[in-house]
Amino acid sequence: MLNIKRQPSSAQSNSSIKSLILMIGLSGFHLAMADDKANQASIPALPKYQQECAACHIAYPAGMLPAASWKRLMNNLPNHFGTDASLDAASVQQISQWLQQYGGTYKRVTTDAPQDRITKSAWFVRKHDEVSAQTWKLAAVKSPSNCMACHQQANLGDFNEQHVRIPR
Repeated sequence: MLNIKRQPSSAQSNSSIKSLILMIGLSGFHLAMADDKANQASIPALPKYQQECAACHIAYPAGMLPAASWKRLMNNLPNHFGTDASLDAASVQQISQWLQQYGGTYKRVTTDAPQDRITKSAWFVRKHDEVSAQTWKLAAVKSPSNCMACHQQANLGDFNEQHVRIPR
């Protein structure tokens, strides 16, 4: 009996290669997300940061901006995006030191964000490129800086896509 091994067609071979590439890519994505989550989990909470910053908006994770951006923001609190967010000197020093230590700890934060805005950073724009201009204008959203509108656990530092609910 003659045993002939059939070679896979080029379509089958291409499909297998594409599947393998997709699996490797997804594995890399999940590892990067896990690294960010591990970085975030290893950053000790700073109650003063939570108290002062979360009084007006969510206390954005320090890793979302590089240390240089945080330094500029902390040095200009009287003009914090059109609002006077001035704090006493001791609070400024404590929060600034913490932000300098933990700023830019996410792998995706490699360069300063334009105007020191998280929502203008390259990674933010890339991650939200499918969000329409109309969505940002919804009454429940109002602006890209309102993370809680869609990321239901943003106040806990959890921006996992599994917890995203875009308002209608």
